[in-house]
Amino acid sequence: MIITKVELIPVSTPLVKPFLMPGTRITHIHSVVLKLHTDEGIVGYGDSGDTSTWYRGETQESMTAMIANHIAPAFLIGQDPLNIEKIVGQMDTFVRDNNQAKALVDFALHDLKGKALGVPVYQLLGGKNADASVQGWVASAGPVDQVVAEAVQAHEKGFCLIKLKSDGNSDHDVDNVREVRAALGDSARIVVDANGFWNYDQALKTMRRLDRYGMECIEQPVPHWDIEGMARLRSRIDTPIFADESAQELHNIREIIERRAADGLFIKMQKAGGLLKAQRWLTMARLADMAVMSGCMIGSGLEASPSAHLMIANNWASQFTHENLGPLIINNQWENAEQKITQDIALNVPIFADGKLYPNEGPGFGIELNEEFIASHITEGKQTVTVGELVGV
Repeated sequence: MIITKVELIPVSTPLVKPFLMPGTRITHIHSVVLKLHTDEGIVGYGDSGDTSTWYRGETQESMTAMIANHIAPAFLIGQDPLNIEKIVGQMDTFVRDNNQAKALVDFALHDLKGKALGVPVYQLLGGKNADASVQGWVASAGPVDQVVAEAVQAHEKGFCLIKLKSDGNSDHDVDNVREVRAALGDSARIVVDANGFWNYDQALKTMRRLDRYGMECIEQPVPHWDIEGMARLRSRIDTPIFADESAQELHNIREIIERRAADGLFIKMQKAGGLLKAQRWLTMARLADMAVMSGCMIGSGLEASPSAHLMIANNWASQFTHENLGPLIINNQWENAEQKITQDIALNVPIFADGKLYPNEGPGFGIELNEEFIASHITEGKQTVTVGELVGV
């Protein structure tokens, strides 16, 4: 079996309700859907999830160009898609950075291999450690009364952890934590995510005000490049620190471990570079005895699937709480077991129920594409890019 054709489809999915972060108001998810066609008629799918110039520095345009102009002709067309290790190794050797683009290729390769072998992706990753992954809820930034109301409702819907997005104002962050703690009680697990937008001075002063509330952790309190500052901060506050933006490549994780800069790590499949590299990432976390939470880039049921499969397969990761909520955030829902999601790139979105995520059971990611939705949500001014052609089908 060889790859004969690569399709890259730019899709913009509208959110039912805007999602707010520091300096950012997300109204649409601008992603790239990848299809890898083979001479045996098997097609692998991947979805990049949302793009972010400040988080990964990648866009629809950059991912499409990198894959269509470089990765596809050099490492995909004419190659055996079952050789994932080889293809990922070639991408890492000859393509610097661009981890979200590489992850998109990795996702489609795993989906294709699962379909070829007739097994779910989680079987390729070691089988099941759990049936579902436990999920926390991520609340949009906003006025304190809205944040508290969303946190209370999420807690009632079965989400065991509440993450509060900072809006960049320390006073607001303190107000939000104080009021959410009062509303949910002492046992509630609360996280604040600064997304690296605080400087060291702001982080120290804010955390000394927040320490009293017994939070689960503070996520990325300083800029991504300031691992030394994160280590200094960790020695001066009581709240555990989890690294996200700082924990990108394996050498970043090594530095975090060596500097004792964090208590735990946030992983996203896209920043790790895909499922293959994410497993190496998790091995390093396990060796350092560091908890790991898996987030998402906010995306479709297809985007949520790689993490959904890995988080139940990996023994270390399966014991922790994750935040892989893309389809729920897009559709402003708490679950989809009873309220089916139809406005999605996937026809059969993985099931979210009672604060847990269950990966689909079919071959590969078990995802069927919603071709009608995709066709009607092509990003304005853009079009599908194709490399190669179908042969032997």
